[in-house]
Order: sequence, then structure tokens, then C-alpha cells
Amino acid sequence: MAKVKPFRGVRPPRPLVEKVASRPYDVLNSEEARKEAEGNPMSLYHIIKPEIDFEPGTDEHDPRVYERARENFRMFQEKGWLVQDPEEHYYIYAQTMDGRTQYGFVIAANVHDYINGVIKKHELTRRDKEDDRMRHVQINNANIEPVFFTFPDNDRLQRIIDEISATEPEYKFTAPDGFGHTFWVINDPKQTEVITEEFTRMPHLYIADGHHRSAAAARVGLEKAQANPNHTGDEEYNYFLAVAFPASHLRIIDYNRVVKDLNGLSPAEFLERLEKDFIVKDMGTEIYHPTGLHNFSMYLADGHWYSLTARQGRYNDNDPIGVLDVTISSDLILRDILGITDLRTDKRIDFVGGIRGLGELKRRVDSGEMKMALALYPVSMKQLIDIADTGNIMPPKTTWFEPKLRSGLVIHKLD
Repeated sequence: MAKVKPFRGVRPPRPLVEKVASRPYDVLNSEEARKEAEGNPMSLYHIIKPEIDFEPGTDEHDPRVYERARENFRMFQEKGWLVQDPEEHYYIYAQTMDGRTQYGFVIAANVHDYINGVIKKHELTRRDKEDDRMRHVQINNANIEPVFFTFPDNDRLQRIIDEISATEPEYKFTAPDGFGHTFWVINDPKQTEVITEEFTRMPHLYIADGHHRSAAAARVGLEKAQANPNHTGDEEYNYFLAVAFPASHLRIIDYNRVVKDLNGLSPAEFLERLEKDFIVKDMGTEIYHPTGLHNFSMYLADGHWYSLTARQGRYNDNDPIGVLDVTISSDLILRDILGITDLRTDKRIDFVGGIRGLGELKRRVDSGEMKMALALYPVSMKQLIDIADTGNIMPPKTTWFEPKLRSGLVIHKLD
């Protein structure tokens, strides 16, 4: 059963929240962060991407960069830009995009639940990325940014969301990207008790986004436990920062592929090879969106969009991984025809989040940079949970969640 607790959040005073809050560290590069933080010493980028405080080109893994993160985190607290709540709380965080709002509980999740598989994952992690986030947690002695969780819908928790969201929020603002962010502090001890009870009854929580942050937090928690001769399991370092959303609130959007060449094939030869495994239709020059599972949209350098529908018998509907469109396309197109076998390392392929639209795929091909673009129908929340429950791992670059959690609304200290 899941073990969660309220915590004493470290967060900006209400008038400063828009200056402090930022996008997550991993959705933009150093130069983009430098530009967004320009003229704003309160931006959280000075803590989560502190290389922006050094000359351009400074390696983000330079020891001086991690040390600057610690200095800046301390300075933010000294200046009152971040202040710790005197009492432990749960919080509710709502995000609004395109008229839809999703509500999540901000919790301290248990490190041992991650290690023991109560918190389920659906992606592999890379050790270098884990090491980077682990170092960041260690040097700040805090989880500066949250992990994105989901859980099966729960009526009692939904009632609390409904009650709290009818009250005056602590923060409410629209970020520069147009997404709305609203945040409440839960002060009612009865509501706090219900939240703890209901999460404790859940057999599993699921990581939607933030696998590297979860792995790093778990490693730091274990390290601290081993170093403490009086360890009890109740210390704050046994917990890490997460926002947990009911599954029905979330929507996974498409995560698409662009490829630099056709592996020596002409467009006509490539289309002919596709016919073996797909029903191929030329859809003309207007952007074509996939219509459902096992239907793909492809754009070629000839300026045409194509509908590709996987033929029956080319995939296994009873295999939670084999039925995924990302598996079908990876096996039958990228591997078998284009010779791309490792999506993580092959330089011939790149990935484009669906938030950018299919027009971005067209642009990448029309520019001459790429020869082919492939748009996939998005994975469902049910598929994600089924895969995690069966102990399977999704292929790389399968899910894209939007909006991303805004960083800096609340931070969790490990002491």
C-alpha cells in the first residue's frame, strides 16, 4: 500500500510566485533558460539550471554549477523569495490548458515505495541522467522539482478536490506559455486525514513523468538511511516531492518521430516497402492526423501526407507492449526498413512532442533537415497503467504529458 505524508513546503510568497516559478529543468536548454531568466534574479532557473549564472557554454555538470545551485537555494531563502511553511500540509495544484483543468495532490511520496514497486514505472532510466538529478538533490538537500504521478480515480479524493477548488487559491496565474496554474494549501486536518487514508489504501501509484527524478530521490533516500545509525524510516529524507493526479484528469498527447534519411531508398521504394505491413493511402498536401490506434500519419519530402494502417496479423493485440503503435512503428518501419534499432542513441532520428503540432513535422522535412516524419495516435492512460501493472517497460519516447508541472510552486526539504 502507498505511504504518503504532508510536509512543510518551501514556497514563494504570493506576490513573488510568477517571478520564481519556471518550466521544468529538462524541457529547455541552457540558452533558453538564460533568456527566460534574463533580468529576473528570482527565477528558479538560477537553482535548477544554474549554469546560466556562468559564461555561455559552461558544462551543466561542472562542479561549480552544482555548488551555485546550493548557494542560490540558500540565498533565495535568506532573501525571503522562498519561505518554509510552519506546519505540514498537503496542497492541491491545478493546471489549465485549452479549457481543460486537471487537479493533483501535492504529496511527499515514500522512497521505499519506489524501490519496492508500489510506485510503478513504465520507462527505463539512463544512469547519467539519474546521477545528475541525484547530485542536484544531494547538494540542495531538497527535492526542488516534483515528480508527476497518477492514480486510479477515487471518489473521496475527488470530493476534496471539489471542495478545495471552490475556495480562494493561494496562487493563481497564467504562465507565458498560456497555461493556467492554481494552487491551494490544505489547512483542514480532516481533509488531510482523508488524503492520507485514501492514498494508503491504494495498492499502487504510477509515475506519469519524472522517472529520473524518482530514481534520483530514491537513491538519495537510501544513501541517507545507510549513513544514519539511528535511522527509523520516518525521517523526511525517506520521502520525495510528487504531484498525483486522478487518471481521468490526464491526457497523453502524441510523441512523434522525424528521420534524416530513407536508408538509401527512394521515396517510391520506401512506399513500396511499407505496403507489406501497412495499407498506404496518399492523402495529398493537407496535414493528415491519425484517426485511431494502428493508423499513422506520415509526411515525406515529396510534400505529401500518407495514411498508414497496420495490416491485421502484423501486431499482437494481446501483448501490452506489442499492441502499442510506438512498437509497431519502431519494429516495422524504423527497424525493418530504415535500420534504426536504438531509439535512444541513433542520431538519424529525433522526437517531437505533439504540443508543437503536425505543422512542426512538415517544417522539419520541408527544411531539408529530415526526409520523413511519422505522427502516432497517442497512448491512453489505460495502456500506461496496464503496462506498469504487468511489469513491462514502454519503448523510449512513448508518452508526452502536457502541460508540464510548473517548478517552484513548492519545494520539499529532506531535513
